[in-house]
Amino acid sequence: MDYIQLQKKFRRGPAIVLPKDIAIIIANTNLDKSSIVIDAGSGSGFLTCFLARFVKKVYSYDNRKEFLEISKSNAASLGLKNITFKLGDVHESIKEKNLDLITLDLKEPEKSIEHCYQALKQNGYLTAYLPHISQVQNLVKNKRNFQLIKVLESIERPWIVDEVRLRPENMILGHTGFVVILKKI
Repeated sequence: MDYIQLQKKFRRGPAIVLPKDIAIIIANTNLDKSSIVIDAGSGSGFLTCFLARFVKKVYSYDNRKEFLEISKSNAASLGLKNITFKLGDVHESIKEKNLDLITLDLKEPEKSIEHCYQALKQNGYLTAYLPHISQVQNLVKNKRNFQLIKVLESIERPWIVDEVRLRPENMILGHTGFVVILKKI
């Protein structure tokens, strides 16, 4: 079974960041096999596990033990060994330093902006996954010494292509969240 099929069997707790949004993060943050990242708000571990496939090390933070246990279980089902799970709140502190990327799937990401700045290396990236535009506005307003690279929303529209049809499917995967991409300057 392939990776995507395995992830479809993940145990769920909170909502997940979908592959269409994960692709935006990976494509816009200069990640590679030597990258070290934090995923804060690990939830069900979907983003954590996806990142672990592409980078050297992932630290996955959640302040809710029950969500961290779901994430751990899901990562174990994939055999991923480069993830360290941490019960903690990035609004209060981040111990890791010289990071390439921090992803935030948190209600009020602006509360952790100073800790993120201290933890990232120069030109490191901070991304936030936010369902509401007012959250985007609050983060951008409080970005301090980060450069706003872009704010993106991805709409997925599958097509039917067969011998008799060439048209869009009836259902699209619309708004799931905004991805805010900031860079430490």
